[in-house]
Amino acid sequence: MPSKTAAATLTLLSLYAVAMAQLEAVVVIYMRQLYYPEQPLELFPLEFLTRYDPMVELSREVSTIVMIIAVALLAERQNLTRRFAAFVYVFGLWDVCYYAWLKILFGWPRTWLEWDVLFLIPVIWLGPWICPAAIGLLFCVWGALVLGSNRRIIFSGRHVALFVVGACVGLVAFMQPAASFVMRAGREALVGYVPDHFSWPLYILGYCMMTLGLLGSLRDRPCETTIQVQAGNGEGLN
Repeated sequence: MPSKTAAATLTLLSLYAVAMAQLEAVVVIYMRQLYYPEQPLELFPLEFLTRYDPMVELSREVSTIVMIIAVALLAERQNLTRRFAAFVYVFGLWDVCYYAWLKILFGWPRTWLEWDVLFLIPVIWLGPWICPAAIGLLFCVWGALVLGSNRRIIFSGRHVALFVVGACVGLVAFMQPAASFVMRAGREALVGYVPDHFSWPLYILGYCMMTLGLLGSLRDRPCETTIQVQAGNGEGLN
């Protein structure tokens, strides 16, 4: 059972993530209505690329990550593992709730495998919305398990490496559709692009590696040296 402090932290982080997701969903709804006034539920072809401002989008995406990092650092100060857990918990719940709010407020997505534009920086990330939502759910579950645990959890080097490699493989799966199209037809042709293929094997491989890395960390135990340093200085190595 999580302590009262852990329960309070999870509750506040959850409220923040849900509210932030609602705000993000509203912004996207306004963007859809602005860029696609006649068919706001249709994202493709990518006609909005002729009108959107890359610097404005970059600032919005960076600000989103900065806000999540700031809240995670405020919520957890015990060690890096718990700080990272707070970050991925908020990020994951925000992502899952973002799609939930879009469905409630806008009626989108309409199908389980409908494609979405995930990020635009540095290149366009594309994929069925269920894919980032599944990653968000994984992050949310792992983050909650770490933050709700009463024992010291250390994210070991081998599990960090497994997670990072898996995340990179997943990013390749999201970036590959638009990148391969640009290589064939040129960046200008992206305006008329309609995705028709997603690399499910790459995505599944990356997802499995991330899952093994995160869940494997729950079985790690801090080494004796780390415990001694923590006892002597009041702060661990991680």
